[in-house]
Amino acid sequence: MNRRRPRALSREDRNLWDQVARQARPMHAARAPNPQEPEPSKPMPTPAPGPRSQPIAPFQIGARSGSKAVRDDLSGPIADRLAQAPVKMDHKAFTRMKGGRLDPEARIDLHGMTLAQAHPALNAFILRNQAAGRRLVLVITGKGRTGSDDGPIPERRGVLKRQVPHWLHQAPVAQAVLQIAQAHRRHGGDGAYYVYLRRAR
Repeated sequence: MNRRRPRALSREDRNLWDQVARQARPMHAARAPNPQEPEPSKPMPTPAPGPRSQPIAPFQIGARSGSKAVRDDLSGPIADRLAQAPVKMDHKAFTRMKGGRLDPEARIDLHGMTLAQAHPALNAFILRNQAAGRRLVLVITGKGRTGSDDGPIPERRGVLKRQVPHWLHQAPVAQAVLQIAQAHRRHGGDGAYYVYLRRAR
């Protein structure tokens, strides 16, 4: 079988081909990058330490922090804050109240309630009595459980006793409360609080 020899282009054919090639445009544009192919990630620059940055001191489990431990039991700062709080009510009435010589006009016993039950009950009690024009009310919290057996998970005692003063300084009852003091022993002692209310507007 005879094979045809490739025909050589003449000079005219070559010139014509070169003109066509110069004017031709490619049918397909340059291939766009495949969106599925991830671009090579650039290394993150290492941030320079700021002028105030300080190395973190090593920490060991069980080590105490440099700050003083905050105690919030009634024998600690809460009792101190109540005792050292400025007297906003009449001084003579305050002295009589602290001495147990003023009888509360209403009382609420939160002892045995959970925190979820006690908080709304206290709020309603305070607002209701302020609206009724009462001035001195008694909030009984109890002293907390006693005993040494806490079971496998120790539980903090006297939670209500610690929480009530905080609740009385929060909305919506803070605006109604003029003075808080630990009750005299004839009204419950350290298991109760006197709450002296502002006059309703």
